[in-house]
Formats: sequence, C-alpha cells, structure tokens
Amino acid sequence: MTTGTLRHPPPRARPGPSADRSAAVRVVPYAAQGLGWTGAAGLLAMWWLDTGSVVGLDGWLTNAGRIAGLLAGYACAVLLALMARVPLLDHGVGSDRLARWHAMAGRYAVCLICAHVLLIIWGYALTSNVPLTSETTDLVLHYPEMLKATIGFLLLLGTGIISARAVRRRVSYETWHYLHFATYAAVFLAFGHTLANGAEFVGNRALEIAWYAMYLSVAALLLWFRFLVPIRRALRHQLRVAEVRGEVPGVVSVYLTGRRLDVLAARPGQFFRWRFLVRGMWWAANPYSLSAAPDPRFLRITVKATGSHSTALADLAPGTRVLAEGPYGGFTAARATTGRTLLIAGGVGITPLRTLFETLPGDVVLMYRARSTRDLALRDELDELARSRGTRVLYALDEPGAQAIPLTARSLQRTVPDLAARDVYLCGPPGMTDAARRALRAAGVPRNRIHHESFAF
Repeated sequence: MTTGTLRHPPPRARPGPSADRSAAVRVVPYAAQGLGWTGAAGLLAMWWLDTGSVVGLDGWLTNAGRIAGLLAGYACAVLLALMARVPLLDHGVGSDRLARWHAMAGRYAVCLICAHVLLIIWGYALTSNVPLTSETTDLVLHYPEMLKATIGFLLLLGTGIISARAVRRRVSYETWHYLHFATYAAVFLAFGHTLANGAEFVGNRALEIAWYAMYLSVAALLLWFRFLVPIRRALRHQLRVAEVRGEVPGVVSVYLTGRRLDVLAARPGQFFRWRFLVRGMWWAANPYSLSAAPDPRFLRITVKATGSHSTALADLAPGTRVLAEGPYGGFTAARATTGRTLLIAGGVGITPLRTLFETLPGDVVLMYRARSTRDLALRDELDELARSRGTRVLYALDEPGAQAIPLTARSLQRTVPDLAARDVYLCGPPGMTDAARRALRAAGVPRNRIHHESFAF
C-alpha cells in the first residue's frame, strides 16, 4: 500500500445546497414515465389509423406482429436512452430506479421482439400457405436488411440471457458491463429492417423522418454523455491518485487530486465510475461512492476488497492517472422531505452515508451495522462528526457484548422513537437493505421516505 502526504481536513457540518431542494427532483420521474408511455400510445394510434379491417387468422397474426415490432423498436430506443446517463434523469430519478427501468425496458424489448418474429413468420406462412421453416428461410435470406436484423436479434437475446439474475450473479461486474455494449450493435444492425419492411413506413416520409429523429437523438445523447463528456472532463480536471490509506482490514481510502474539482459539482451521496490508468485496471470503469463531502482540493473514495479490481486499489501508486465518469446518482439531500433523518449503513455502505452525515441539515441519526469493531471503517471521523454536530451515531455489531439492534420494526422504534416521522437513507448489502425496508414499512415509515440506491446500472 502506498501513502502520500494529503490529509483530510477536520469534518465539519455543511448545509445542503438550496438546489438540492428543487421540486424538479420529484417531477422528473413522473415526466419521464409519462413521456415514455405517451410515445407507446402514439405508436398504437398510428397502427390503428393505418390499418383497415383485419380478416382471417393470418391477418390477425400479421397485425399483432406489426404492433409488437413497432413497440419493440420504440422499446429499444428507450432502452438506449436509459443507458445514456443523462444528468437530468440520473439526478432526478436516481441510478437505482433507472436500473430498474432499464431492466424492465430490456425485458419488454426482448419479449416484444420474440413475439414480433414468431407472429410475423406464422402470419406470413399462413398467407403464403408454406411451412414455417420455409417462410423463415425466405424472410431471413431474401427480404431487405433481414439478415442483419437476425444477427441483431440474436445479440440482443444473448444480452438478455446474460442479464438474467441467475446468470448475472455468476459473472463479474466488468464482464457484465462490457457485454452490454452488444446492445448498441444489436440495435444498429436491426434498425434498417424496420424502415425497409415495416408497412407503416412504406410511403410515409413523415414517419420515416420521425423514426430517424428519435434514434439520432438517442445516439447523440449516448455519444455526448457516455463518451465525449468523460473525455472532456478528463482533460479538464487531470485527476491523479494522491494517497492510498488503509482504514480497516480489507478497506482502503483513495484520495484523488486534480484541477478545478469544484466544477464537477458533485454532491454528497453521489458516485463516480472510476477508471485507473494502470495495467490490468484501465479497461474497467467501476462505480464507487464518494466517502467525503466533495472538496475543491480533492475527492475521496473508500472501497472494500471484494474482487480483483477493488483489491488492486490498495497497490495504486501516487500520481496514477484517473478518468472519472460522473457524478451520478440521486442519493442526495434532494430526496429528503422532512428535517429529521435516519441513516442506516451496513459494512462499506457507510461511504455515501458518511458524506450525508456530514452535510444533511437538521436532526440526523446514523446507525452503522458491522460484524465487529475492527470492521468499522471511518469510525474516528464519524465520532468527531457526531460530537461537532451534536448528532448521534449508533454502532450495531454482531460480536459478543456489543450493542445489538435487530432490523425489526419494534427494535428500530425503540432505538429511534420518532422513526415514522423521519426520512431514512439505506446503503449496504442487499440482504440488509431488504430487511431494513420491510422493518421500516412495518414501523410506519412511508414508502416515499425510504431512500436506497445501488449503482448496478
């Protein structure tokens, strides 16, 4: 492990910026959902207006396939838009909810494409009175753009299989992340067959222009926010590793310095995707939360060794160049609806909550859950923050003789009597956060006051 000379300043309470209270944070999710469903409804209306009477089984199957195809093409555009990491969506909706939307859009897209393929082949086969195999071969080999579309379909289907929960648990984050780039290739390959074969588009120049505009807009968002913005920020801020400091066994803090870090406009609770430009690590951009409130002089992350990438952070040398994508996430003070807050952290999930413990205004209580005292990362800073702010930090440990606070409604109410009147921020292992959510709901905490964010997306 390497160390430098950078020292973290004494923790101090800082009120959250007024921008965090923007009403837009609460409006964006509803506006985004409304826009998405409006587009789908518009496509259905377009099919309805373009279609006369439907006669016979072949007609019903073919038109059902047309509807599925239109909605599948739209779902693919939405899927890519959700991958673009647009700041308005990321900050207003939150990375965890965007991840759920992305997964849902992916499932819709794959199911609709499968339905489109099966229904169109079946409908065409009945119309031509030929076997399904013959119709499939004819469509793939003789219809314009269909061979490329078939390759795109197989790529998207493969990506969907890899994203299934049972498979996702068996591959590393880096592998899963990079295999997702096949989605771009799949959509690109399939794009042409919609315009070449879609009955709605033949002779409808206005619809063709609208379809192109939709996809080109999404492509522009992806190019700008996923690629050009990170490159521009790398050149502007020149981030480098300043120091690597051990916290507790298996956990290190990485301090990073650079130029004009205040321009990043990072907020407590947010995370970046970090790419360390050293051999064996440069190709992976892993998400880690800030573990100290953003400072114009430096940024800090605190990471537990759970895989090859996180373990290698302990050996980073001062001066290592770093690319940072972000800041991302809506796990900030903007989600709070009251002046009283409970923060519940599990293990290294303390990192974003440590920044909120420092900066959230009002009455703040932090509950830090860990296996033993030696697993309490950043404990000295938390104790100092509690003293300086006049707030409480509670350590719930599994070791004998330690304070135990079971994640049950009764236990939490006994520990924090006004629990139902507080906002609650959760960060920790999935099992802990799931148990905490159930206990909090049973204790009367409204669903909209329970805030949790992962950055799997």
